[in-house]
Order: sequence, then C-alpha cells, then structure tokens
Amino acid sequence: MEVRARAPGKIILSGEHAVVHGSAAVAASIDLYTEVSLKISTDSEGSDGLLKLHLKDLGLQFSWPTEKIKEALPGPCIPLPPPTCSLESMKSLASLVEDQNIPEANFGLATGVSTFLWLYTSVHGFKPATAVVTSSLPLGAGLGSSAAFCVAVSASLLALSDLVNLDQNKKGWQSFQENELELVNKWAFEGEKMIHGKPSGIDNTVSTFGNMIMFKSGQLTLIKPSMPLKMLITNTKVGRNTKALVASVSERTMRHPEAMASVFTAVDSISKELSTIVQSPAPDDLTVTENEDKLQELMEMNQGLLQSMGVSHTTIETVLRTTLKYKLASKLTVYFSRALESTRLKSTIDSLTNGSVLAGTIVDKVIAELESCGFQCLIAEIGGKGVEVSFSSSS
Repeated sequence: MEVRARAPGKIILSGEHAVVHGSAAVAASIDLYTEVSLKISTDSEGSDGLLKLHLKDLGLQFSWPTEKIKEALPGPCIPLPPPTCSLESMKSLASLVEDQNIPEANFGLATGVSTFLWLYTSVHGFKPATAVVTSSLPLGAGLGSSAAFCVAVSASLLALSDLVNLDQNKKGWQSFQENELELVNKWAFEGEKMIHGKPSGIDNTVSTFGNMIMFKSGQLTLIKPSMPLKMLITNTKVGRNTKALVASVSERTMRHPEAMASVFTAVDSISKELSTIVQSPAPDDLTVTENEDKLQELMEMNQGLLQSMGVSHTTIETVLRTTLKYKLASKLTVYFSRALESTRLKSTIDSLTNGSVLAGTIVDKVIAELESCGFQCLIAEIGGKGVEVSFSSSS
C-alpha cells in the first residue's frame, strides 16, 4: 500500500509583527500544497534495506541503510505522545545527514532532512521505505513551506500506522477525524520545532486543519469562513535580516511606547473585525461584495500600520504603484522566515476573474508587470481544506 498526503501552505491576513506584542493575527490556508508519497517496503518485496527520501522538485535524492539508522537513533515511540528530539539524537541526525553530502546551495534543507528521519523512525522504526516530496510552495517565502512539509510527512506516516482509522480502499482524497488531526498536528509541531526552534504553532495548525485561525497570546482559535476568497500573492524575493527587523519594531516601541501601543491596539481590532466578517453569513452576491470591500479596507489599514512600525520596503511601494495603476484594490504585507523577507501583495480578485474577460485581462497585465520586475506571482484560494490523504495499491 502506498499513501499520498498533501498539506496546504498558509498566508497571514493581518497582525504580522504586532502579534509579537500581544495583538491578534489571522492566518489562512492556501491551495498551494506540499505532497508526500510514502511506500513502506515489506519482507515479501525483497527490500534493499534502505530508507530513501527524494526531493523531486530540487532533484535531490538521499538514502540510508536502515541498519545504520538503527545504530544512531532510538526508534519508534508510539503509542506514546510525540517525542521532542533530544540533543543526543540531534547530533546523530546531523551525522546521518552530513554523510549525504548535501550541495552547499541546498544546505539549508539539512534540518528538513533531519526532521524527516526523526519523524519516520519515531513512527515506523527502521523499516525500509521510499518517500517522494513535491511542492508548489516556494521555499523560505513565508507561505508555510516547512510546516506543510512537516504536516504532510506526519500525515503520511500516521496514515500507514495503527494510530488512525482511515479507509484504505476509498478512492480519492480523504480527511482525518478531528482527534486524528490533533495527533497529526502534534507530530508536525515537533518537526517544526526541529526546523525553527521555537515556532508559534500557527503554520502547522493552519496546514493541518485548513480554514482560518486567529492567534493571540499563544491561543489559537479556528475560524470557518462563510465566503470564498481568492488572492494574488506576489513574492518580491527580497532578502533581509528578520531578527533585525523584529528588533527594530521593539526598539521603536521602546522609544514611543504610547504611540506604538495604539498601533498594536489598532492591529488587534483589525484582526478581530476581519475574523467576524469572514464568518458572517453571506446569503447573496451583494453581501459577498460588501464583505469583500470591508476586507480590502481592513487589509489596506493593516498595511498602513505596518509602515508605521517601520517594516515596509521600497519593493512594497513598487507593487502598490502597479496595482493602483490598474485600480486593483490591494493589501500589502510583509512575511518573514528566519533570514528572508518576502513582500506580498494580496488582492481579492474573485470579482475580477469570474465572468469578465476585461477584468481578467487587467489581472493578467498586473501579473505581467510584476513579474517583469523579477517578482513571482501566485493566485491562490484561501481558507480551504487542511491536510488530506489518498491510498493506492502499489505493484
């Protein structure tokens, strides 16, 4: 039996940066996925005794003799709760990964490879297997690629275990039960901790459960949107020092405590109002349009507040000028992943692309102009399903 698991990326709609200072943030899943295909070998299949990992999009393949892994790692721990990787195991994993001679240009993937090894052996021990990973999510672009990877890996591993109850004869994609999703999320969070150290848990939770999430002071609240939304996402690929930017907001807060407190309070209000709007009933097209207009205004206000925090960038203004030229209502925001800053344009474009050739042409022109600046443009629906799995018989 072979299983495929796909997990969506995420996008933050409001509250970035301010969430660190106690404001609410709203994040949503996007229909760009990381997919993991997993086949565990059986004795009858004449296994080669290897655990294989193929990162297909990058053209990278890794393999380890299972006997060598057995000498280095403790092995399965189920049905116990997901383990936190010990310092000793981290050193052993580093040695196993180092033996693979990962190209210097891709060395940032080492923690992800280590995470795969740890999650796999924690669930399935030292059985030979082959995992193939593909993704439509750009790496390190603030769209939750590492969380989607951890969720997809965890889902595929658990789907072939006795810890969940799935119909392996069912055709097509299927979802986990609620309690099973909680288990997937716990395992994925352990993976995220290996990659990021102290993640908030937002990314893996959105990728696991889908829909939207409001996050404030460590508390996550699931949100189910009542209206479909589609976004144009523009990645400017601008590299910046994330820690320095976060520190600069804190320093500005120390210099102007009362003013910045008002900024954070405003962001908090925006996130809460946005959450209310996306959950409110939308029985007709007029209501949907009114709600979209309100969301656009809230996003534009959030962008203004980001500028007041000092985290804007000249490329943001380039994207803004482009969209304004075509009268495309938009919201810009800034996402961070470790050492990379990626600027995003988010624009509600359902009304522009459905049933209107002229409007569709406008969107095409906007994308063409942004891409001519070296930016990457993606169109994604937000607030959809979370992780899903599909089974197939392998020969």
